[in-house]
Amino acid sequence: MENKQSLIADARREQIIKAAIEALAEIGYHNTSLSKIANKANISTGLISYHFSGKEDLMKNTLMYLVEQERAFIKGKVEQKQTYMEKLMVFIEASLAYLGTNRGYNTALLEIVFNARTPDNVPYYLAEIDDEDQLNVLMKEILYKGQESKEFGDFDPQVIAIVIRGAISASMSLPQNELSLEDYSEKIIKSVLKMIKE
Repeated sequence: MENKQSLIADARREQIIKAAIEALAEIGYHNTSLSKIANKANISTGLISYHFSGKEDLMKNTLMYLVEQERAFIKGKVEQKQTYMEKLMVFIEASLAYLGTNRGYNTALLEIVFNARTPDNVPYYLAEIDDEDQLNVLMKEILYKGQESKEFGDFDPQVIAIVIRGAISASMSLPQNELSLEDYSEKIIKSVLKMIKE
């Protein structure tokens, strides 16, 4: 019985988070209120307050949800590959595909990161985070292990990881009519191959 209750609570929390994502993508962080999120989810604001202590708590949980969704998608694709070269290529392709098909999620994530603040009033993007971003960890691991196995040449994995993640993030601001995501993906992969080969 208790298990069923927690499943229902989890489903309700996810419904609220998804409504928050929609609101953030459509009207931005500052215009998003608990009542507007409640309208989107067709529930009362009281029900949101039952699951989250307020807008700040909801935004923090929404950010964690967004990060987890992206991480699970990319990690799942990477784990299916054998060589480090394949893992690296699929990391780039999956990252770009995820960003391309989840534009609302990315908009919501940026709205939170650049507008929300910690209880100490520090903007999220400046806040000290205890754990390193798991996708950065995965990217560096692929690069280090690819060097160890001699699949890759000699380069600084830390720097190349930053370059690759930066190029992936930049795809979100690509003008829709200039370069397709497929072309962009192909060009990044070509450039990365030049950097990681000897």
